[in-house]
Amino acid sequence: MEKVGIIRCQQTEDICPGTTDFKVAARGKLAFEETGPVEVVGFVSCGGCPGKRAISRANILVERGATVIVFASCVSRGNPIGYPCPHYANMREAVAKAIGSNARIIEYTH
Repeated sequence: MEKVGIIRCQQTEDICPGTTDFKVAARGKLAFEETGPVEVVGFVSCGGCPGKRAISRANILVERGATVIVFASCVSRGNPIGYPCPHYANMREAVAKAIGSNARIIEYTH
C-alpha cells in the first residue's frame, strides 16, 4: 500500500474537512484508481497564498514516509469553492523540484 501526503488549500479549511479526500484515498477511487487504496500519512494546507509553504510541507510529508504527494482538488480544480488556485502551476513545479525522485505527484483527489 502506498503512502500519500495530501496538500490542500488553506482557504477551504473552514468549509471542507477533507471527508471526500479521505474516502477516495481509502477506497482507491478517482485519482487513486492507479494506486489502489492508500494510507494517508499527512493532510496539510499549502500555508496560504501564494503556496510557498507547500514546499517545506511536502518535504516533511516525504520524511514521514509519503511516496506520493497529492494536491487536493480544492487546489487544482477549485472544489468546492469553484476557484482553482491561481498559484497552482508554480506551487506544483516548486514542490516537484524540491521532492525530486523521492515521491511522485498526483494532481487531484476527486
